[in-house]
Amino acid sequence: MNWLNWLDQFIEVLVALAAAPLLLGWVNMCRAWLQNRSAPSLLQPYRGIRKLLHKDAVLAHNASSLFRIAPYIIFGTMVAAAAMIPMLGTRLPFTAAADAIALVGLFAAARMFLSLAAMDVGTAFGTLGARREMMVGFLAEPTLLMVIFVASLMTATTALPLIAENLAAAQLAIHPSLLFTAVAFAMVMLAENARIPVDNPATHLELTMIHEAMLLEYSARHLALMEWAAALKLFNYACIGLALFVPWGLASNGDPIRLGLAIVLLAGKLAVIGAGLALIETLSAKLRVFRAPEFLATAFLLAVLGLLVRLLQVAR
Repeated sequence: MNWLNWLDQFIEVLVALAAAPLLLGWVNMCRAWLQNRSAPSLLQPYRGIRKLLHKDAVLAHNASSLFRIAPYIIFGTMVAAAAMIPMLGTRLPFTAAADAIALVGLFAAARMFLSLAAMDVGTAFGTLGARREMMVGFLAEPTLLMVIFVASLMTATTALPLIAENLAAAQLAIHPSLLFTAVAFAMVMLAENARIPVDNPATHLELTMIHEAMLLEYSARHLALMEWAAALKLFNYACIGLALFVPWGLASNGDPIRLGLAIVLLAGKLAVIGAGLALIETLSAKLRVFRAPEFLATAFLLAVLGLLVRLLQVAR
């Protein structure tokens, strides 16, 4: 593995760090257009992060060291996940560790630290948000694993870069199993990233908020890292979906031309995903908290249907 491969890996992580807030800004802009409102600037998430980084942090008196280090751990896990996901190429140094099951474990670790930090101070809102977050995660993680298992059955591997390579090289055809799992993955993506209909990232109402309830005690650089990590999580999920269902255009080697083309294609794919996400949020209504398990149970059933369809195809 030469230094060019490590340079490509560095570029991929840098693209993820830079593009994650941009994707969030694009979603907000598209949603404002669809709702006939004045759209915020595309760079608004960057401005918010910069403003928070220049403020002085205020911590509760009873906050432990876990509350202080949790933002750094969560941000670090999202960066590690971005390094493992084949968003630009499939032959990068971190692809050897890019097992899809380990990737789900990284997301689970970030959720655990977020929930523990929310309960650390002992506020009612933090504990409420942590309990709801664990409920969503308990139902979303099996669905995500089931989606990955369907792709693994089709490619005989759990390594996400190899899954993307094999699916891109396969003959173009309509796979019913992938259609079922694509819908299930979209539903999990909405739930895991605190989007409508499961959660509303713009609300601070006690009866509805999940993710925002866990961030109320954070400020300054800690809140900036949490917000950046949330944008990275949305970006990572979008790239996982692209690797599983739209894997074409990834660079299979360290060729700078192919890597540049992959960046352009990634920008176009993310623009479509962002517009689609804004359209879903505009057409959907916020579910009551106790209806969220039904939403995720439906996603799990769709993933199971995709798995059964694939098993029936193999048995023929």
